[in-house]
Amino acid sequence: MGRWAAGLQVQSQCEHIQRFSDLIPVVTVRGLFAPMTRNPVLLAAEQAHCHASCPVPVAVLKAAEVALEMALPRDVRISFRPPESVGVAQGQDPPGKDRALK
Repeated sequence: MGRWAAGLQVQSQCEHIQRFSDLIPVVTVRGLFAPMTRNPVLLAAEQAHCHASCPVPVAVLKAAEVALEMALPRDVRISFRPPESVGVAQGQDPPGKDRALK
């Protein structure tokens, strides 16, 4: 592709992601640094009707950064941990409930 653009191919059984992949076959450096409201990857995800919390568009951005040697190839993940529930009265939210995301 060259120094300023990365080609990509996303494989998924999800029809939205298939459409997304068709809409964004190349990511440019300029596209990587576009504001969210004008980012071609995020706009393609919206056009393909991807769910707002779909992690695939962000994974595409991260993969493009790595392919263009602008980021290290480190894993990115979202993980959840169970809230602490020791000593919590029934029907009340446990302490730190809003901090269950890492």
